[in-house]
Amino acid sequence: MSKAILFDLTKCTACRGCQVACKQWNEHKAEETSNQGSFENPKELSAETWLKMRFIETERNGKFDWLFLRRACLHCEEASCAVVCPVGAIFKTEDGFVHIDQEWCIGCGTCTQACPFHVPHIDHHAGLAMKCSACTSVGYNRLDAGLKPACVSTCPTGALTFGDRDELVSAGRAQVDKLKANGHPNAYLYGENELGGLHVMYVLDDSPSAVYGLPDDPKVATADVVGKWLSGLVTAGVLTALPFWLVFKRKQELAGGSGKKGGA
Repeated sequence: MSKAILFDLTKCTACRGCQVACKQWNEHKAEETSNQGSFENPKELSAETWLKMRFIETERNGKFDWLFLRRACLHCEEASCAVVCPVGAIFKTEDGFVHIDQEWCIGCGTCTQACPFHVPHIDHHAGLAMKCSACTSVGYNRLDAGLKPACVSTCPTGALTFGDRDELVSAGRAQVDKLKANGHPNAYLYGENELGGLHVMYVLDDSPSAVYGLPDDPKVATADVVGKWLSGLVTAGVLTALPFWLVFKRKQELAGGSGKKGGA
């Protein structure tokens, strides 16, 4: 059955326990940062930071509000990154989470351009695309071990819930109805239908685009993105060499006796 994560913004205190747990579980390094005039840190997602809490300062109805939004892969059912990947390195797991197979990734960057949420980033040291895997990486898959994603397990307020997607949609709708009945007419369950249904959904207390900077109607990228992106970055010689690079990687995989593996 399809799985998902539900993030209820109204329960989040921005303790950033999820942010730390993600780093710890995936053995990612801390990043050197600087003061940007906000408690938010680091400034953006990267190859080393797959999850970060966004701090939003806004004025609503004449009052100051401090809002917190989880930034990580939303694991789209109709995933633009998978559509445009020229080597088929991006695929969905049985649970519905979008995974980058780093044994096949060539670091071309098309996924970074296609994602409407600006999630994947290139690790310039490894030359590979990186993003949240929902803790489903082969070799240390928490879900196969009966565990929740690390971010969910560490959340102290219940702002993050993991489970069957259909059940979480129902729970999200119920929470949105409560918010609408209590002075939040624009409350919205983001991800119920967007891009075929996201596997990370948000309970928002206001407009997705006006307040939280989320696209109201995100679109699936087309394969044209591949040509446009590569035409600006890759020479004819590299394009010619691409099939040989793929054959080399495939031979390495077969020599190791492994099947298709993940490692996002």
